[in-house]
Amino acid sequence: MTRLSPDSPLAGRFVASPNHGERRVHARPNCLILHYTGMPTGEAALSALTDPSSGVSAHYLVWEDGGIDQLVVETARAWHAGKGSWKGESDLNSASIGIEIVNPGHDGGSPPFPQPQIEATIELARDICARWAIAPERVLAHSDVAPARKRDPGEVFPWDRLARAGIGHWTEPAPLAGPPLFAHEEEGPPVRAAQAMLALYGYGVEITGVYDLGTRQAVAAFQRHFRPGRVDGEADASTLMTLRALIGALDSHTVRPVKKPPWN
Repeated sequence: MTRLSPDSPLAGRFVASPNHGERRVHARPNCLILHYTGMPTGEAALSALTDPSSGVSAHYLVWEDGGIDQLVVETARAWHAGKGSWKGESDLNSASIGIEIVNPGHDGGSPPFPQPQIEATIELARDICARWAIAPERVLAHSDVAPARKRDPGEVFPWDRLARAGIGHWTEPAPLAGPPLFAHEEEGPPVRAAQAMLALYGYGVEITGVYDLGTRQAVAAFQRHFRPGRVDGEADASTLMTLRALIGALDSHTVRPVKKPPWN
């Protein structure tokens, strides 16, 4: 059997997972998706990610002490994202490289990510993004692409720290203030405008004009990543101001100009 060498010099070893295949659409990955393992131990996560009966894998696993294992070659399609959507793409496994970060997650009490682990994640993400020319706004949370199913890597993950290191797209969240702008199932042009902004940024939101469950799930995912001070799925002024700032910061060649929304 051929002994595999890591694609990244930061990975200490290659622990091959059988759970992978060919990329179906994209010849090369164009986004990076971060996860937490959501299991009690890293050993349990590694066992699941390399078990042929589990049907899951990732390209990399980052341990609490900063150690990095590679499980799937970067040119292959690992099975980490599942069903989801971003910018109209549905096969995120084919479009992405996935990093699993050892942490028990919400079910384990959402403990903080240790400093060595975050430092290793930053360096690994920097290496991957540089080699594959992945744009900052394409560094995503699992919850971003699957807001109805996933919460990882969660609101305690320090996205702001990654941004200060040059990883990902970020803006300082607008201060928390005021009540929710929409009632559940409220219908009207302001709701449609909020949905359009979420979809413009990348979230798989159907623009119905109704503040429905799917929209609230997308708002909660946005809050986990970009406005973690309060994650409740309610579109308040802070959430929408932060979203508008992120869209405004994107390259004007990538997205069309955004008109001032009707809630201001």
